[in-house]
Amino acid sequence: MLRLVASLSLLTALVSCADHPPVVESAKASSPPPAEKKVVKPKLIAGKYIVASTQRGKMSWYSVKTNGGTKTASGKRFTNAGATAAHRTLAFGSKVRVTNLRNNRSQIVTITDRGPFIKGRIIDVSIGTARKLGFVNAGVVSCKVEVLKTP
Repeated sequence: MLRLVASLSLLTALVSCADHPPVVESAKASSPPPAEKKVVKPKLIAGKYIVASTQRGKMSWYSVKTNGGTKTASGKRFTNAGATAAHRTLAFGSKVRVTNLRNNRSQIVTITDRGPFIKGRIIDVSIGTARKLGFVNAGVVSCKVEVLKTP
């Protein structure tokens, strides 16, 4: 019995001297979730829409051949002559003014599709719109996109 008490005492002493593994706190600090981009509807003042949001970047064009068919992500039929465009985040049916910053020509188009999916580009317009904006041969130009109306 004495041996058992001595063994347990020795074992307790050894265990209490052992190092405990360090407590590692998470290095990942809690950060608030990223704010969602929200497009505010423009105000109609004296018959004109006041711009709600503006983006600057690169614009390209697409056609029935490059679209891979005639149906857009919104379900609308795509035509080369239509005043339509593809944008990654704007709601389908949004009206935007697209300006070619090379020649200052602008067109109002309706967002009916998703894209472009090439880094640095913010909008794809139909080839018909690209003709009116004067950049079919250039393919890609700097542009300004102004949101005029959202559904």
